[in-house]
Amino acid sequence: MSAHDIQVMRQAVLRFLDSLDTDRRAAATAPFTSPERTEWSYLPGPRPGLPLVEMTAKQQDLALALLEIGCGTTGARTAQGVIELERVRRRLVTGVDEIDGDRYWFRVFGRPQEAEPWAWRINGHHLAVHITVVGDSITVTPSFLGAEPAMVLSGPQRGLRLLVEEEEMGRALLAELTPRQRALAITGPIAPDDVLTRNDPAATLDDIPRGLPYGDMSASSQGLLERLVRRYFDRAPGWYGETCWRDAQDAGLDKVTFAWTGSDQRGQGHYYNVIGPTFLLEYDNTQDEANHIHSVWRDLRHDWGGDLLARHYDEHH
Repeated sequence: MSAHDIQVMRQAVLRFLDSLDTDRRAAATAPFTSPERTEWSYLPGPRPGLPLVEMTAKQQDLALALLEIGCGTTGARTAQGVIELERVRRRLVTGVDEIDGDRYWFRVFGRPQEAEPWAWRINGHHLAVHITVVGDSITVTPSFLGAEPAMVLSGPQRGLRLLVEEEEMGRALLAELTPRQRALAITGPIAPDDVLTRNDPAATLDDIPRGLPYGDMSASSQGLLERLVRRYFDRAPGWYGETCWRDAQDAGLDKVTFAWTGSDQRGQGHYYNVIGPTFLLEYDNTQDEANHIHSVWRDLRHDWGGDLLARHYDEHH
Protein backbone atom coordinates (compact mmCIF):
# COMPACT_ATOMS: atom_id res chain seq x y z
CA MET A 1 0.00 0.00 0.00
CA SER A 2 1.33 3.45 -0.86
CA ALA A 3 1.75 6.25 1.62
CA HIS A 4 -1.04 8.02 -0.31
CA ASP A 5 -3.49 5.16 0.33
CA ILE A 6 -2.66 5.18 4.03
CA GLN A 7 -3.15 8.93 4.11
CA VAL A 8 -6.59 8.61 2.48
CA MET A 9 -7.64 6.12 5.16
CA ARG A 10 -6.12 8.21 7.94
CA GLN A 11 -7.91 11.36 6.80
CA ALA A 12 -11.23 9.50 6.53
CA VAL A 13 -10.89 8.22 10.10
CA LEU A 14 -9.90 11.67 11.37
CA ARG A 15 -12.88 13.26 9.61
CA PHE A 16 -15.14 10.81 11.41
CA LEU A 17 -13.50 11.47 14.79
CA ASP A 18 -13.54 15.23 14.27
CA SER A 19 -17.29 15.08 13.68
CA LEU A 20 -17.89 13.70 17.19
CA ASP A 21 -18.54 15.64 20.36
CA THR A 22 -16.51 14.90 23.50
CA ASP A 23 -18.68 12.08 24.82
CA ARG A 24 -19.06 10.33 21.47
CA ARG A 25 -15.35 10.63 20.77
CA ALA A 26 -14.54 9.09 24.16
CA ALA A 27 -16.82 6.13 23.34
CA ALA A 28 -15.30 5.73 19.87
CA THR A 29 -11.62 5.65 20.88
CA ALA A 30 -9.24 3.53 22.95
CA PRO A 31 -5.45 3.09 23.28
CA PHE A 32 -3.83 0.81 20.72
CA THR A 33 -2.53 -1.30 23.60
CA SER A 34 -6.03 -1.92 24.95
CA PRO A 35 -6.74 -5.67 25.39
CA GLU A 36 -10.13 -5.18 23.76
CA ARG A 37 -8.45 -4.53 20.39
CA THR A 38 -8.26 -8.30 19.87
CA GLU A 39 -11.51 -9.14 21.66
CA TRP A 40 -14.40 -9.49 19.24
CA SER A 41 -17.73 -11.17 18.63
CA TYR A 42 -20.16 -11.72 15.78
CA LEU A 43 -23.08 -12.58 18.06
CA PRO A 44 -25.89 -10.21 19.08
CA GLY A 45 -25.16 -7.89 21.99
CA PRO A 46 -23.34 -4.67 22.88
CA ARG A 47 -19.69 -3.96 22.10
CA PRO A 48 -17.22 -1.33 23.28
CA GLY A 49 -17.35 1.66 20.97
CA LEU A 50 -19.84 4.09 19.50
CA PRO A 51 -22.90 2.50 17.84
CA LEU A 52 -24.41 3.82 14.64
CA VAL A 53 -27.70 4.35 16.44
CA GLU A 54 -26.10 7.03 18.64
CA MET A 55 -24.58 8.97 15.73
CA THR A 56 -26.07 11.82 13.74
CA ALA A 57 -26.86 11.15 10.07
CA LYS A 58 -23.64 12.91 9.02
CA GLN A 59 -21.56 10.89 11.48
CA GLN A 60 -23.15 7.67 10.22
CA ASP A 61 -22.22 8.60 6.64
CA LEU A 62 -18.61 9.28 7.67
CA ALA A 63 -18.43 5.99 9.61
CA LEU A 64 -19.91 3.86 6.84
CA ALA A 65 -17.66 5.52 4.25
CA LEU A 66 -14.79 3.74 6.01
CA LEU A 67 -16.18 0.40 4.83
CA GLU A 68 -15.39 1.18 1.19
CA ILE A 69 -11.86 2.23 2.12
CA GLY A 70 -11.21 -0.75 4.38
CA CYS A 71 -13.16 -3.47 2.55
CA GLY A 72 -13.00 -2.45 -1.10
CA THR A 73 -16.04 -2.14 -3.34
CA THR A 74 -17.15 -5.79 -3.19
CA GLY A 75 -16.50 -6.20 0.52
CA ALA A 76 -18.21 -2.93 1.39
CA ARG A 77 -21.28 -3.91 -0.62
CA THR A 78 -21.53 -7.20 1.27
CA ALA A 79 -20.93 -5.53 4.64
CA GLN A 80 -23.70 -3.04 3.91
CA GLY A 81 -25.86 -6.01 2.93
CA VAL A 82 -25.27 -7.56 6.36
CA ILE A 83 -26.50 -4.37 8.05
CA GLU A 84 -29.57 -4.21 5.79
CA LEU A 85 -30.33 -7.91 6.31
CA GLU A 86 -30.26 -7.37 10.07
CA ARG A 87 -33.07 -4.84 9.62
CA VAL A 88 -35.02 -7.46 7.64
CA ARG A 89 -34.42 -10.05 10.37
CA ARG A 90 -35.71 -7.70 13.07
CA ARG A 91 -38.78 -6.90 10.97
CA LEU A 92 -39.52 -10.61 10.46
CA VAL A 93 -39.17 -11.30 14.18
CA THR A 94 -41.06 -8.28 15.53
CA GLY A 95 -43.28 -7.09 12.69
CA VAL A 96 -41.87 -3.60 13.25
CA ASP A 97 -39.74 -1.78 10.69
CA GLU A 98 -37.27 -0.36 13.22
CA ILE A 99 -36.80 -1.00 16.92
CA ASP A 100 -33.81 1.03 18.01
CA GLY A 101 -31.70 1.56 14.89
CA ASP A 102 -28.53 -0.09 13.64
CA ARG A 103 -26.44 -1.48 16.47
CA TYR A 104 -22.98 -1.67 14.94
CA TRP A 105 -20.13 -0.28 17.00
CA PHE A 106 -17.17 1.74 15.67
CA ARG A 107 -13.88 1.92 17.57
CA VAL A 108 -10.54 3.56 16.75
CA PHE A 109 -7.45 2.31 18.57
CA GLY A 110 -4.40 4.54 18.91
CA ARG A 111 -3.85 7.91 17.27
CA PRO A 112 -4.15 7.92 13.46
CA GLN A 113 -2.41 11.29 13.23
CA GLU A 114 0.81 9.81 14.63
CA ALA A 115 3.42 7.44 13.17
CA GLU A 116 2.80 4.61 15.65
CA PRO A 117 0.50 1.68 14.72
CA TRP A 118 -3.23 2.30 14.96
CA ALA A 119 -6.43 0.46 14.06
CA TRP A 120 -10.14 0.80 13.54
CA ARG A 121 -13.01 -1.65 13.47
CA ILE A 122 -16.75 -2.08 13.11
CA ASN A 123 -18.37 -4.89 15.08
CA GLY A 124 -21.95 -6.05 15.48
CA HIS A 125 -24.24 -8.98 14.76
CA HIS A 126 -22.74 -10.92 11.84
CA LEU A 127 -20.24 -8.20 10.95
CA ALA A 128 -16.66 -7.83 12.14
CA VAL A 129 -14.18 -5.70 10.19
CA HIS A 130 -10.73 -5.14 11.70
CA ILE A 131 -8.20 -2.85 10.03
CA THR A 132 -4.71 -2.46 11.50
CA VAL A 133 -2.28 0.13 10.11
CA VAL A 134 1.47 -0.31 10.60
CA GLY A 135 3.57 2.22 8.73
CA ASP A 136 2.63 2.00 5.06
CA SER A 137 0.98 -1.43 5.44
CA ILE A 138 -2.40 -2.65 6.64
CA THR A 139 -4.06 -5.92 7.60
CA VAL A 140 -7.81 -6.60 7.34
CA THR A 141 -8.39 -9.74 9.39
CA PRO A 142 -10.18 -11.27 11.20
CA SER A 143 -12.90 -10.62 8.62
CA PHE A 144 -16.32 -12.06 9.48
CA LEU A 145 -19.57 -11.82 7.51
CA GLY A 146 -22.78 -13.65 8.33
CA ALA A 147 -26.34 -13.85 7.03
CA GLU A 148 -29.51 -14.56 9.02
CA PRO A 149 -31.56 -15.59 7.17
CA ALA A 150 -29.27 -16.58 4.33
CA MET A 151 -32.38 -16.47 2.14
CA VAL A 152 -35.42 -14.44 3.15
CA LEU A 153 -38.41 -16.77 2.97
CA SER A 154 -41.29 -14.37 3.57
CA GLY A 155 -42.28 -10.74 3.54
CA PRO A 156 -41.50 -7.95 1.07
CA GLN A 157 -37.87 -9.06 0.75
CA ARG A 158 -38.76 -12.70 0.00
CA GLY A 159 -36.03 -14.32 -2.12
CA LEU A 160 -33.26 -11.95 -0.98
CA ARG A 161 -29.96 -13.82 -0.47
CA LEU A 162 -26.62 -12.79 0.97
CA LEU A 163 -23.24 -14.55 0.71
CA VAL A 164 -24.52 -16.31 -2.39
CA GLU A 165 -21.10 -16.77 -4.02
CA GLU A 166 -19.58 -18.16 -0.83
CA GLU A 167 -22.21 -20.90 -0.82
CA GLU A 168 -22.53 -21.59 -4.54
CA MET A 169 -18.79 -21.66 -5.27
CA GLY A 170 -18.29 -24.19 -2.47
CA ARG A 171 -21.12 -26.35 -3.79
CA ALA A 172 -19.84 -26.12 -7.36
CA LEU A 173 -16.38 -27.25 -6.30
CA LEU A 174 -17.75 -30.22 -4.35
CA ALA A 175 -19.98 -31.24 -7.27
CA GLU A 176 -16.99 -31.13 -9.64
CA LEU A 177 -15.01 -33.73 -7.70
CA THR A 178 -14.75 -37.39 -8.65
CA PRO A 179 -15.95 -40.02 -6.14
CA ARG A 180 -12.34 -40.66 -5.05
CA GLN A 181 -11.72 -36.95 -4.57
CA ARG A 182 -14.99 -36.51 -2.68
CA ALA A 183 -13.95 -39.28 -0.31
CA LEU A 184 -10.90 -37.19 0.62
CA ALA A 185 -12.69 -33.84 0.64
CA ILE A 186 -15.71 -34.84 2.77
CA THR A 187 -14.43 -35.19 6.31
CA GLY A 188 -17.61 -36.23 8.11
CA PRO A 189 -21.41 -36.59 7.86
CA ILE A 190 -22.35 -33.99 10.50
CA ALA A 191 -21.34 -30.35 10.11
CA PRO A 192 -20.20 -28.39 13.17
CA ASP A 193 -22.71 -25.88 14.49
CA ASP A 194 -20.41 -22.92 13.78
CA VAL A 195 -17.07 -21.99 12.30
CA LEU A 196 -14.48 -23.87 14.35
CA THR A 197 -12.27 -20.89 15.17
CA ARG A 198 -15.28 -19.06 16.64
CA ASN A 199 -14.09 -15.63 17.83
CA ASP A 200 -10.69 -16.82 19.07
CA PRO A 201 -8.12 -14.00 19.16
CA ALA A 202 -5.60 -16.28 17.42
CA ALA A 203 -6.68 -18.76 14.74
CA THR A 204 -5.16 -22.21 15.20
CA LEU A 205 -5.47 -25.24 12.95
CA ASP A 206 -5.33 -27.90 15.67
CA ASP A 207 -8.97 -29.00 15.37
CA ILE A 208 -9.60 -28.00 11.76
CA PRO A 209 -10.14 -30.95 9.39
CA ARG A 210 -7.93 -31.12 6.30
CA GLY A 211 -9.44 -32.28 3.07
CA LEU A 212 -8.46 -32.67 -0.57
CA PRO A 213 -5.19 -31.00 -1.64
CA TYR A 214 -5.22 -28.57 -4.55
CA GLY A 215 -2.54 -30.66 -6.24
CA ASP A 216 -4.86 -33.70 -6.37
CA MET A 217 -7.61 -31.80 -8.19
CA SER A 218 -8.29 -31.49 -11.91
CA ALA A 219 -7.44 -28.22 -13.62
CA SER A 220 -11.14 -27.33 -13.65
CA SER A 221 -11.52 -27.97 -9.92
CA GLN A 222 -8.36 -26.02 -9.21
CA GLY A 223 -9.87 -23.07 -11.05
CA LEU A 224 -13.02 -23.28 -8.92
CA LEU A 225 -10.96 -23.39 -5.73
CA GLU A 226 -8.94 -20.38 -6.84
CA ARG A 227 -12.14 -18.43 -7.50
CA LEU A 228 -13.47 -19.37 -4.06
CA VAL A 229 -10.32 -18.18 -2.29
CA ARG A 230 -10.28 -14.94 -4.22
CA ARG A 231 -13.93 -14.36 -3.36
CA TYR A 232 -12.93 -14.13 0.30
CA PHE A 233 -9.92 -11.97 -0.54
CA ASP A 234 -12.36 -9.57 -2.24
CA ARG A 235 -13.42 -8.53 1.25
CA ALA A 236 -10.36 -6.27 1.20
CA PRO A 237 -9.29 -3.38 -1.04
CA GLY A 238 -8.35 -4.71 -4.48
CA TRP A 239 -4.60 -4.16 -4.13
CA TYR A 240 -4.58 -5.93 -0.74
CA GLY A 241 -6.55 -8.91 -2.02
CA GLU A 242 -4.07 -9.24 -4.89
CA THR A 243 -1.19 -9.15 -2.40
CA CYS A 244 -2.81 -11.92 -0.37
CA TRP A 245 -3.32 -13.98 -3.53
CA ARG A 246 0.33 -13.58 -4.57
CA ASP A 247 1.38 -14.58 -1.06
CA ALA A 248 -0.78 -17.71 -1.32
CA GLN A 249 0.79 -18.56 -4.68
CA ASP A 250 4.31 -17.96 -3.39
CA ALA A 251 3.64 -20.17 -0.37
CA GLY A 252 2.47 -22.96 -2.71
CA LEU A 253 -1.06 -23.60 -3.95
CA ASP A 254 -0.34 -27.34 -3.86
CA LYS A 255 -0.39 -27.01 -0.06
CA VAL A 256 -3.94 -25.61 -0.08
CA THR A 257 -6.72 -28.02 0.97
CA PHE A 258 -10.52 -28.02 0.65
CA ALA A 259 -12.65 -29.84 3.21
CA TRP A 260 -16.44 -30.26 3.33
CA THR A 261 -18.38 -31.60 6.31
CA GLY A 262 -22.07 -32.48 6.40
CA SER A 263 -24.65 -32.88 3.66
CA ASP A 264 -24.40 -31.64 0.09
CA GLN A 265 -28.22 -31.33 -0.08
CA ARG A 266 -29.76 -27.88 0.13
CA GLY A 267 -31.63 -27.25 3.35
CA GLN A 268 -29.30 -29.50 5.33
CA GLY A 269 -26.36 -28.45 7.50
CA HIS A 270 -23.00 -28.09 5.81
CA TYR A 271 -19.56 -26.62 6.46
CA TYR A 272 -16.38 -26.16 4.48
CA ASN A 273 -12.93 -24.76 4.99
CA VAL A 274 -9.99 -23.86 2.79
CA ILE A 275 -6.56 -23.93 4.42
CA GLY A 276 -3.32 -22.64 2.98
CA PRO A 277 0.07 -21.83 4.50
CA THR A 278 -0.95 -18.16 4.81
CA PHE A 279 -4.72 -18.23 5.34
CA LEU A 280 -7.78 -20.02 6.70
CA LEU A 281 -11.31 -19.66 5.30
CA GLU A 282 -14.32 -21.12 7.09
CA TYR A 283 -17.99 -21.27 6.08
CA ASP A 284 -20.81 -22.80 8.13
CA ASN A 285 -24.53 -23.06 7.36
CA THR A 286 -26.23 -25.26 9.92
CA GLN A 287 -28.45 -23.11 12.14
CA ASP A 288 -32.13 -22.36 11.43
CA GLU A 289 -32.50 -25.38 9.15
CA ALA A 290 -29.36 -24.45 7.22
CA ASN A 291 -30.53 -20.93 6.46
CA HIS A 292 -28.02 -19.05 8.61
CA ILE A 293 -24.46 -18.51 7.32
CA HIS A 294 -21.27 -17.72 9.22
CA SER A 295 -18.08 -17.11 7.22
CA VAL A 296 -14.65 -15.92 8.25
CA TRP A 297 -11.24 -15.16 6.73
CA ARG A 298 -8.23 -15.46 9.02
CA ASP A 299 -4.67 -14.57 8.05
CA LEU A 300 -2.36 -17.04 9.77
CA ARG A 301 0.44 -14.44 9.80
CA HIS A 302 -1.22 -11.06 10.05
CA ASP A 303 -4.43 -11.17 12.12
CA TRP A 304 -4.51 -7.93 14.15
CA GLY A 305 -1.29 -6.78 12.46
CA GLY A 306 0.62 -9.95 13.36
CA ASP A 307 4.08 -10.14 11.85
CA LEU A 308 3.92 -6.50 10.74
CA LEU A 309 3.66 -5.37 14.36
CA ALA A 310 6.42 -7.74 15.46
CA ARG A 311 8.74 -6.35 12.81
CA HIS A 312 7.79 -2.76 13.69
CA TYR A 313 8.59 -3.24 17.37
CA ASP A 314 11.85 -5.00 16.58
CA GLU A 315 12.96 -2.09 14.38
CA HIS A 316 11.66 0.86 16.39
CA HIS A 317 11.59 -0.24 19.99
